[in-house]
Amino acid sequence: MKSILKVYALLEVYHGSYNDTTKVGLRIANGGAGQSGLIGAWANSFINYMVERKHHEPFTVEWYLGDTTESIGFLQNKQVDVAVTYNEAAESQVNDAGLLSAWLYGFRDHFYFVGPPSNPAQLGTNDTILLMARKIVQTGNEQAAVPPTTGLSTRFLSRYDKSATNIKESEIFIKIGQVPWAYAYSKWYHQYPRFPLQALEAASLLGEYTLTDRGTWLSSTPDVQSKLTIYKAGTDNETDLLLNPAHVLIAKTENLLDSELGKAFADWVGLYDSQNSDGGQYVVEKFTGNAQTKEPLYTRAPENWKPSPSA
Repeated sequence: MKSILKVYALLEVYHGSYNDTTKVGLRIANGGAGQSGLIGAWANSFINYMVERKHHEPFTVEWYLGDTTESIGFLQNKQVDVAVTYNEAAESQVNDAGLLSAWLYGFRDHFYFVGPPSNPAQLGTNDTILLMARKIVQTGNEQAAVPPTTGLSTRFLSRYDKSATNIKESEIFIKIGQVPWAYAYSKWYHQYPRFPLQALEAASLLGEYTLTDRGTWLSSTPDVQSKLTIYKAGTDNETDLLLNPAHVLIAKTENLLDSELGKAFADWVGLYDSQNSDGGQYVVEKFTGNAQTKEPLYTRAPENWKPSPSA
C-alpha cells in the first residue's frame, strides 16, 4: 500500500534573475502558498529587488514545505528564517517566547467548503458554515447506521495533520459541540494527512466534503474542480470564520542566516509599489499562479494590522 504520510523537506531553490549564484540568503517555510507558487513569486521578486534596487549581491531563497505547525517548528529549530503560517494563536506562542523579530500580515487566503455535486448532506446555499457542519454530522451518523441504497454516503475528509486547515475544521466542529476525531472515530470522518493539493484531489475522487483554501482550489486541475462544488466561500471580512489570514513570522535577528536580508524581507512584504511593479503586496495582488481562469489567488493584507490581544 502506498504511504500517505506527509514529507517535510527543502522543495525548491529560487534564484531570481541570477541563476549562477548558489549563496543562500533566506529560507522560508510554508505549505499551501508554496504549492500554489506564491512563495516562489515572492522569492524571485525579492531577490531582484535587493540586487537591482538595494545593490545587494545575488543570493538564493529556499522554500521548505511544511504546514503551519511544522513551519513554526522549523523556525524554532533555526532551520528557516521565515515561516508563513495561518494560525494567530500558535503564532502568538512563538512571539511570546521571544523568537521573532517581526510578525506581519502577509496576505489573505480564504477557506472554501466543498463537496460532491450530488450533495448527500443536502447543504443549502443560504446555510451558514456551522449549519453545514451540523448537517454533515447528522446525515453522516444516520447514513453510517443505515447506508443509502443509491448514491454517495455523507463523508468528510480531514487533513488531520495539525495544519491551519485541520485546526480550522476542528474549530468549526467544536463550535457545534462535536469532536468526530475522538475515540471511537466517527465513521463518516475520513482522516487523510496530506498537503492541500493532494487532499483536495482525494476528496474529488472519493466524493467527500472537505475544507480547502481558495489558493489550493484555483491551483487544482479542471478535473479535480469538476468533481466538486463550492458550498461556502470565505470573504475578506475579518470576522468571517472562513477568512484564512496568512502571517509572516521573521526569526529573531541572531537566528537569521543573514540579518540584513531578514530585516529587508520584513519591510518588503508590506511594500506595495505599483509604479515599479514591486513589493510583497504588489506580488500578492497580481499573482494568479496556475489558476485556469487567471484569477488572483489571494488578496492583499489589511493596512496597520496588529495581532489581537486575545491571541
